[in-house]
Amino acid sequence: MGELYIGGAGVARGYLNRPELTAERFIASAFVEGDRLYRTGDLARYLPDGNLEFLGRNDEQVKIRGFRIEPGEIAARLCEHERVREAVVVARDDRAGDKRLVAYVVAQTTDGSHEADGAELAAALRAHLGGLLPDYMVPAAFVRLEALPLTPNGKLDRKALPAPDDDAYARRVYEAPQGEIETALAAIWAELLGVERVGRHDNFFELGGHSLLAVRLLARLTQALAVELPLATLFAKPTLADLALSVGEVPNGSGAQPAPAILPVGRDGALPLSLCAAASLVLVTVGRRQHELQHPLGWRLRGRLERAAWQRSLDRVFARHEALRNVFVAPQGRPWVEVLPADAGLPVTEHDLSGRPDAETALWICAVTRRARRSTCRAAR
Repeated sequence: MGELYIGGAGVARGYLNRPELTAERFIASAFVEGDRLYRTGDLARYLPDGNLEFLGRNDEQVKIRGFRIEPGEIAARLCEHERVREAVVVARDDRAGDKRLVAYVVAQTTDGSHEADGAELAAALRAHLGGLLPDYMVPAAFVRLEALPLTPNGKLDRKALPAPDDDAYARRVYEAPQGEIETALAAIWAELLGVERVGRHDNFFELGGHSLLAVRLLARLTQALAVELPLATLFAKPTLADLALSVGEVPNGSGAQPAPAILPVGRDGALPLSLCAAASLVLVTVGRRQHELQHPLGWRLRGRLERAAWQRSLDRVFARHEALRNVFVAPQGRPWVEVLPADAGLPVTEHDLSGRPDAETALWICAVTRRARRSTCRAAR
């Protein structure tokens, strides 16, 4: 799979009065000297018979839990199922604020399968994709529609796609949680997964759970029941009833342990690195992969910016969250963490680019970003 480029006499010279977009989309051909190629933004692949199969748009790529995903590829695999006529996959924010994949399918109507229960169809499609794609590409929910919503010009109306309800998840036959542990677990699952009802036979991962949510679940379990459960136990026993049984077996050596008391640590001196911080430092100083730990983000603001209010807002966020004020120090070559005082303030560097052409501004921003990354690496070393 790759991006589709078009060359030849039919390619335009560029976009009218859009030099920055022209530079982005029209590139020199690597095959014909003096020719240019147009980046379509379409993703495709060659079939054995020489035809091209369209797989979606690269501007529809989504990044979920660190994985870059092509929703069009998932939809294509869904359409291979005998019960699916049309499909589209999108990333939606759930009620917990996390992104998750949701598949919208129009079922085949020839054999009456469109009358099947929504949860049963979701289970069948989830099993189908599970045999073709990695786990992180399997949607959390499958919504059955009579037809895909379209705009007046015949394109998919993504804004009209409904939010998934409980039937959109691969659920088991519902049986209410029993006992104090199952009830507490069900409440935590419902909050983390953004579903209204959790039965004792429901599977955490079939309801949309994943490894990051699993870690959050175990942390909440420690807070609610004062029990530490190994992550492997959740993967081995992902149903509510089985997991509750493991929690209840703490005194019997099931792998779970009573949670130790958490004691505060003073902030007056240097602090030892956590395992995560130590790994990050190794990536930067030894692997020189500091760009993987950066999160660039850009905003285009309209109107007048109140710089003083903006700086105060940044300083308050900086003061509120201690993690933002952690810095690495290395006395005698041994790395430690120091916490800057809450009133240290967040330094902001300002550059005035007014009056510059858009294309020149874009090149300048790229150059500054590269210099910032190099300086970050030097500072870490």
